[in-house]
Amino acid sequence: LDLGALVWGLIESTRLGFAHPAIVATLVAGLILIVTFVLLERQRRHPMVPLELFRSRNFTGANLLTLLVYGALGGTLFFLPLNLIQVQHYSPTAAGAALLPFILIVFLLSRWAGGLVEKYGAKTPLIIGPAIAALGFASFILPGVGGSYWKTFFLPMIVLGTGMAISVAPLTTTVMNSVAQTRAGVASGINNAVSRVAGLLAIAVFGIIMLQAFNHALEANLSGLPSSIRQAVDQQRTKLAAVDVPQDIAPATGLQLRDAIDRSFVVGFRAVMFTGALLATGGAICAWWLINAEADVRTDSNP
Repeated sequence: LDLGALVWGLIESTRLGFAHPAIVATLVAGLILIVTFVLLERQRRHPMVPLELFRSRNFTGANLLTLLVYGALGGTLFFLPLNLIQVQHYSPTAAGAALLPFILIVFLLSRWAGGLVEKYGAKTPLIIGPAIAALGFASFILPGVGGSYWKTFFLPMIVLGTGMAISVAPLTTTVMNSVAQTRAGVASGINNAVSRVAGLLAIAVFGIIMLQAFNHALEANLSGLPSSIRQAVDQQRTKLAAVDVPQDIAPATGLQLRDAIDRSFVVGFRAVMFTGALLATGGAICAWWLINAEADVRTDSNP
């Protein structure tokens, strides 16, 4: 209920505005429910989320890193297929194939990355991995409208995949090694839940960022078009790049309008990717600040 209220409030705020009573009430209710959940968990003898696990700096740091990096990944990958299909005019199959370099690199390098904790400790790969991922997110800012896949999206996929491959296995190892063996299942469940919550919240927050940037750019790009066309587009702004071009306008004007919509979406997409880069950078900073140089040794005496 708490997350549902927050996400609904964030998503609907793009339509109703943050000052709308329903949005304010929903967001406040969500925050109150979250605080209530934490207080109840502290009082229970057998809580669903044992809060004492967060006494471990590695466990806390790993979950905060998970929240930031998986939030960046979930939010950006939600809008990437929209860019590829609606703006770059890829087929759904081609858009799926465009993600293969990212998937293959994570798959192929995960086994190698799993041994990095033993060789270098947890801190180093969990700083380097998110930092490379941040560079990957930032490199998605460069492509505009059109261009060959190999010159636009291929390299960002490679860089992002490399960063995530370096991060994922050491992150899991750090979480599992930071608690007693008897708590390993709970720790894994908490970390998985954090990654899912991160993606859920990111889609809502990134949607706000995308729509704000898209609307701002669209205002500028539509300034030279007749007011009747601008009014027709205004009613569909939440569709982003899927805005329908009116059928009763001249072909040249229709092409101009479609180009304005596509360029506006790219502005929003760049804002989303920049936000993803900031979150991934925050993940690297969390690892530098909270993760110990050597991974916690898992023993039954640990929390």
